[in-house]
Amino acid sequence: MLGGWLALLAAATFAFSNVSARRAVIDGTVLQGLFVTVPIGLIFLLMVTLISGLGGLLSRFTLLQVLFLAAAGICHFVIARYCAYRCIQALGSNLAGPIQGLNLPVSLALALWLLDEYLNPLHAFGIVLVIFGPIIMLSGQAVSRQSASTKTFKPRFLEGYLVAVLSAIGYGVSPLFIRAALEGAGMGTAIAGGVFSYLAAAIVLAPILVKRSIRRTIFNIRSKPAKWFVISGLFTGISQMIRYMALALAPVTIVSSIMVSSLVFRFLFSRIINRDYEVFGIWVVIGIIITVVGSLALTLETAFVFSLLPEWDWLQGSAKWRWPAA
Repeated sequence: MLGGWLALLAAATFAFSNVSARRAVIDGTVLQGLFVTVPIGLIFLLMVTLISGLGGLLSRFTLLQVLFLAAAGICHFVIARYCAYRCIQALGSNLAGPIQGLNLPVSLALALWLLDEYLNPLHAFGIVLVIFGPIIMLSGQAVSRQSASTKTFKPRFLEGYLVAVLSAIGYGVSPLFIRAALEGAGMGTAIAGGVFSYLAAAIVLAPILVKRSIRRTIFNIRSKPAKWFVISGLFTGISQMIRYMALALAPVTIVSSIMVSSLVFRFLFSRIINRDYEVFGIWVVIGIIITVVGSLALTLETAFVFSLLPEWDWLQGSAKWRWPAA
């Protein structure tokens, strides 16, 4: 239960990070975003680890755990984040969300196959809804594509959809590495583990600075996008810390599904911060409602929900269903 609520909080902070990044890439570049947000995330998690007295845990990780966490960091903070920034630059945060939500089936398929996790009826119902919500949003937007623009922003659909799929794959794979490294480890260990992921991402990015033209682009960042990238980096660090804690407590199938609810928070934050740089419409609202219901189903205990339903034999019997079977 706690793992589910932590995942929901991670979804909200991750959404604010995405909305902030959207504002930043209007005047900034994707590479500038990576070289601001990754170091900030590393410093933030390292400070939290040391200040909270968790520094001693860093030496207790096995080599295999470190490798899993490093793989998660490279997949999520380098590959997926680069594609995600390209995507929100092309489509905006609201339109990018539905396709990036495809990371869920990637995580689910791999978790069921590799981690021996299972689905129960309530979780299956919730997963169907959180997948169906983004599909509704995307279908409605495809029908009304001609109106999918604002006075100051016109989406670049082909480019945006391509990098969105790539980011979804990266975001979908990373929870498997985190879960493999941190399963049953506890929240303190999970926070410390995030340091290794961010450190690996920073190490991978560092050689790019050898090229002078890239250095010039990165260090010539303007103050306005720099401010928003810093905000995005801080909230990303907070989000990832909470997500790692959630994955230490709850299965990948549950955490990944609830994280899709970031679509809801993206929409709300975008209305406040990026009204002139996003696409809004009835299909977005419908998709969000469906996603909220699905996320709620994933945060509730199956036994509690079925205790509120009629005591029909077939209904109560279905509560014992699980896949794969034990």
